Amino acid sequence: MGYLEIGLIRSILSRASWYTGGMDFSSSNPVIVVAALVVSITVHEMMHAFTAHWLGDDTAHEQGRVSLNPLKHIDPFLTIVLPVLSYLLVGIPFLAAKPVPFNPYKVKFGEFGAALVGLAGPLTNLALAIIAGTLLRAFGISMNVTLFNALIIFTKLNIALFVFNMIPIPPLDGSRLLYAFAPEPVQEVMAQLERYGIFIVFALVFAVPAFSTILININQAILRIIV
Repeated sequence: MGYLEIGLIRSILSRASWYTGGMDFSSSNPVIVVAALVVSITVHEMMHAFTAHWLGDDTAHEQGRVSLNPLKHIDPFLTIVLPVLSYLLVGIPFLAAKPVPFNPYKVKFGEFGAALVGLAGPLTNLALAIIAGTLLRAFGISMNVTLFNALIIFTKLNIALFVFNMIPIPPLDGSRLLYAFAPEPVQEVMAQLERYGIFIVFALVFAVPAFSTILININQAILRIIV
């Protein structure tokens, strides 16, 4: 989990028209975008680590990952170099946190416990989106433009993080839920796919328009409900 947390940024946030106000993500203030990503991914990874520790796996806790300090979750390339390069090259800051170490054999409740650890991250992003969306509903009219746009970006990013991570293809978080209910032969196939799963996901997102359209429609539906 946490291998690449915002792989849909280019596919959904740059190309989709589901965001409100006609705002172009690529032209948004890069400081706000990166700050929203850092906060969202930090909380996402912390909740993975917290849930694993709560269920009995102290691997991440021993490495100081049960923390809201972004420095604990920074990977020199994925979190610093990659967003700078991707923003300069394509105008979209790709960003990922350091993967949270996790031993599924140490947690309580077996595969179901592992599923809870996996779901903790994306469900946290959904909760953050709901909180930001609620603030927009309640106070949007009275907010200054900068804060309003920042909350829109934060809401959209967290929805995208939730949707992307819930794709049930390993190593994405949603695969842990599938592991919990899949028969052993399916689990074995998923384990073999894990090394290549992220490439399969990107192939689907960028090469299969119907797949990307489904994800965009899910994002739109969630955004309409929240905002």
